[in-house]
Amino acid sequence: MHCPYCGSSIKENESFCVICGEKLPEDLEHRMNPNNRKFNKLWLVPIGVFTFFLLSSIIFYIYLENRSTQAQELYNQAEEKVLLGEFAAGEQFLKEALDLKSNFSQADTSLLFTRRAIEIQSSLAEADSLLQEKNYSEALSIINGAENNIENFYGPAASDLISVIISQRNEVKMEQLQEMLQNDPSIDDLKLLLWEADAIDEENAEEIAKSIRSQIVDYTFSKASEQLNAKHFNDALLIVEDGLKYAPDSEKLQSLETTINNEQSSFETAQQERLEQAMNTAQEEREMNESDAVNLLDIVVENNEQGNIMVKGEVKSVATVPINSIIIDYVILNKNEAEIDSNEVFVYPDRLYPDENGNFEFTHFDINESSQNLQVEVNKITWYTD
Repeated sequence: MHCPYCGSSIKENESFCVICGEKLPEDLEHRMNPNNRKFNKLWLVPIGVFTFFLLSSIIFYIYLENRSTQAQELYNQAEEKVLLGEFAAGEQFLKEALDLKSNFSQADTSLLFTRRAIEIQSSLAEADSLLQEKNYSEALSIINGAENNIENFYGPAASDLISVIISQRNEVKMEQLQEMLQNDPSIDDLKLLLWEADAIDEENAEEIAKSIRSQIVDYTFSKASEQLNAKHFNDALLIVEDGLKYAPDSEKLQSLETTINNEQSSFETAQQERLEQAMNTAQEEREMNESDAVNLLDIVVENNEQGNIMVKGEVKSVATVPINSIIIDYVILNKNEAEIDSNEVFVYPDRLYPDENGNFEFTHFDINESSQNLQVEVNKITWYTD
């Protein structure tokens, strides 16, 4: 600023000009005082806009936080309902939570599960109706489909729902099993039903399985015993081994298996002894048939009606097989036991069966002695076997 009187420079906060000594005018002093300067009103617009947006942001943030808190509360309520199995109520809470907070991923996933659970509940109700109609196959098919619809979900609620599904499936299988048992099933059907009973995780199913297993054991024991009595040891063992597949802890079948093995061993030993005895007997018979198959019952030398010397006699077969072509080799001796002739004669009939007798005779025309002075001795007897 400059002095209005002399034009010299004047410092701020001075009331007099230091050059001319004149008192400065009050309006000039007021203008020179920075505290008395007027505020520029153009700054009010940006300040106001900034303040507006700041306040709006704070209010909007508080609004969103409030909606998020409400959404979380609704989610918590839905979770409680879902854990209680009240899926319809849970679904409603989840919808309201998503209305308040659209990007609520947990609520979105839970809503998908809840809707799937409602569908499963409906399916289980339908399966229960089919069970009442004894349509077991269709009921089991629906229950299996319901389980497949929830296989990708995890958590307490999903586990509880799976438990409900398994329980209902076991109920259907139990009803089906009991009806089949009332229809007098065959042993093969009983074996299949045993696997079904073992697959059901229930106390009643264990009792049914125990009963079925007992029936299989009794049947197996009976059939195997029949084969054992008939000496069909291998067949008996096969029957017992098959039965032990279904009742591996059965002392009754284990004991029978031991008995069969012992009986088979004893039988085979006795059979071997009989075979050896038979072979020995056969050898003895063969030796006898070859060396001592013919007994000489009688042999005489006499004169026939024409006065010729006749040798005749009788033999008996003691062989165990037919023999044929029996030849008697003999010599004729005088009273000095000197040999005067020898000969071979065939027995008739040509073939002798065991214990049959045969005869032989031969006339000597060239011996001119009385039979009273003669005797006959057999050198050997030969024969053939078949």
